[in-house]
Amino acid sequence: MLSLNLAKIRPGRDGVDRIRFEQVYQPEAVAGDGDSFTVVAPVDLAFDVTKDKDRFGLAGRVRTSLELPCSRCLEPFRCAVDAAFDLRYLPRRVNTGEDEREVQEDDLTTAFYENDTIDLGQLMREQLYLALPMKPLCSDACMGLCPQCGTNRNRTPCACTPHWEDPRLSVLKAIRKES
Repeated sequence: MLSLNLAKIRPGRDGVDRIRFEQVYQPEAVAGDGDSFTVVAPVDLAFDVTKDKDRFGLAGRVRTSLELPCSRCLEPFRCAVDAAFDLRYLPRRVNTGEDEREVQEDDLTTAFYENDTIDLGQLMREQLYLALPMKPLCSDACMGLCPQCGTNRNRTPCACTPHWEDPRLSVLKAIRKES
């Protein structure tokens, strides 16, 4: 498990508990089971950690390259990731599971730690997922697969003619022909 030991964070010269963390991880160290992407380049993780009693702030960046399937043609392509984050970590015991309430903006940047460690693997995978495009495309001009024969239209054109009629409208079409 890739982790950050919070017990090692000590006050600096200015009296503020702060450290700079920089590490490069190999792709296989970050990969998770069932991910919708493949990490294909070393992952550069850099952030500043600030401490306020038992609360920690992590602000930094994750940089790497991912391989994703194109949502139109299904061919794999590379996507560069440079994701900034600013997170707050609280001890797990603070997470009391309160009654139902509206999710606040602050809740989206809050995570929890246990045993004085933060799981950096989880942090990196989470940031990679957040950086994924909603509809990954190998290029804006991707023509995708032919819906009739399945040919990748980026590689070869097909002779299929796109013609589809909504069967629900056949009754209206018959009425139109009668008049």
